[in-house]
Amino acid sequence: MSAASTTTAAAVAPTRAPLVRLAFAAPLSVVAGLLLVTAFPALAWWPMAFPAVVLALVVLIGRRFWSAVLIGFLFGAAFFSVNLLFTARYLGPIPWLALSVLESLLTAVLAAPIALAYRWLPRVVPGRVGRLLLLPALVAGLWTLREQIVGSWPYGGFPWGRIGVSQVNGPFAEVASWVGMSGLSFLVVLACAMLIEVVRGGRVRRAVRAIPVAALLAVLVVLPQFPTTAAGSLRVGSVQGNGPAGYFDQRARNAVLNAQLAASAPLFGEDMDVVLWPEGGVDSDPTANAQTSAALSELSRRLDAPLLVSAVTERGSELFNSSLLWTADGQTGETYDKRHPVPFGEYVPDRAFWEPFAPDLIGLIGREYTPGTARPLVDLNGIGVGLAICFDVIYDDVVWDGANEGAEVYMFQTNNADFRGTDENLQQLAFAQMRAIETGRSVVNLSTVGTSQVIAPDGATLDALPIDTAGHMLTEVPLRTGLTPAVVIGPAVKIVIGWGSIVALLAAGLVVAVRRRRPQA
Repeated sequence: MSAASTTTAAAVAPTRAPLVRLAFAAPLSVVAGLLLVTAFPALAWWPMAFPAVVLALVVLIGRRFWSAVLIGFLFGAAFFSVNLLFTARYLGPIPWLALSVLESLLTAVLAAPIALAYRWLPRVVPGRVGRLLLLPALVAGLWTLREQIVGSWPYGGFPWGRIGVSQVNGPFAEVASWVGMSGLSFLVVLACAMLIEVVRGGRVRRAVRAIPVAALLAVLVVLPQFPTTAAGSLRVGSVQGNGPAGYFDQRARNAVLNAQLAASAPLFGEDMDVVLWPEGGVDSDPTANAQTSAALSELSRRLDAPLLVSAVTERGSELFNSSLLWTADGQTGETYDKRHPVPFGEYVPDRAFWEPFAPDLIGLIGREYTPGTARPLVDLNGIGVGLAICFDVIYDDVVWDGANEGAEVYMFQTNNADFRGTDENLQQLAFAQMRAIETGRSVVNLSTVGTSQVIAPDGATLDALPIDTAGHMLTEVPLRTGLTPAVVIGPAVKIVIGWGSIVALLAAGLVVAVRRRRPQA
């Protein structure tokens, strides 16, 4: 056999042994997780997602089930323990450890299918097409499936730390307008997995084998944002009161409301279409408290503009985290209630089960918010305003539904007071920026304490307020109509990637099992 033939055979041979010994793979998986942290705010070094993913995949190649689970856990623990450190800001280490360990365990279990893909698919499709295209596609699909499962289960999941979001400041962000954040995650991991196979293939015609990954990267760079249609503008006053809005902040009655009222006063006499207040900007339920209702109505009268406020509202025995449109005559239009209350933050699922594990912490959560079912949209004099309250922004369904219902602009209300001094507000802002790009809509992202920004449809910053500072923005915000492919086909993309990768992996496993049982000639 010639040297060239030997190299070719090696290039297509299935992987039967780990590429990296476990003694080295374990610490390298920790390094990969820590590298991935740097791709997210506050550092936001978006290129670091690529070496992080490459390293995370390389240490899984050739692994069997349990060693893959171990490697996946170490990677997840390194990434989530740092990325989610903000959860320990006020409540201490228990919630941080619980969430980090849960996400790490899910990452561990879902690392095993990736390792199986590396073991099985080259045996089923041993040629270059299998190694350079099909195998990377399956690996990328399984990685993205892991993001989807972590982002939806249990208790609604927590889709924080998606690879797609890390690219918001990079040259690939515009691709999200075509395929959504899950699609962008898939393409980034696909490029990484393809590059691995190019390097593993040996020296013969390496340049030729690099053509697919080079073409993919070129498409990611040159593909422009999908265009939406300009539809005028909306003059928005946004008020960041910097009141004592944190869970443990010491405050007098109506202290947050009064801070918002004071920060709104400089807007008197300005010409505005709407004044936006953040989540938790009203201390009491204005639909039930006559004094609060009168204060909001009087402010709307003096500003000569409707207010879009957020408050806890009570209907019967249920509590909701709500967005309300308020005028001089009182509330008008529909009420939007937060769809995704935070488990163990805004409600306690299965309280009787969890309370014995941390009775003091669980006891602090006295309110039980009910998930909303209303459409995430308010009609503002004929203009559709898409809504999301705080962590609603990290869930695709809320934002996509707003666009489908006719949103021409988004207004995201949030309260980051419980995370002062952490990177949480910047990470959430990255989601808001990506939502602007993904939908081709402007976003007004307003917090009680910051970070507050007005974001253009291309993700650029139009206006901003410094954190921990009372102030206001008065911004001419562009309106847009028309749906991006991400909104139209985004749900289908997620289904195809998720279920498609599982079906493909099971099919590969079935073929391998049948061949093992087939009598040898």
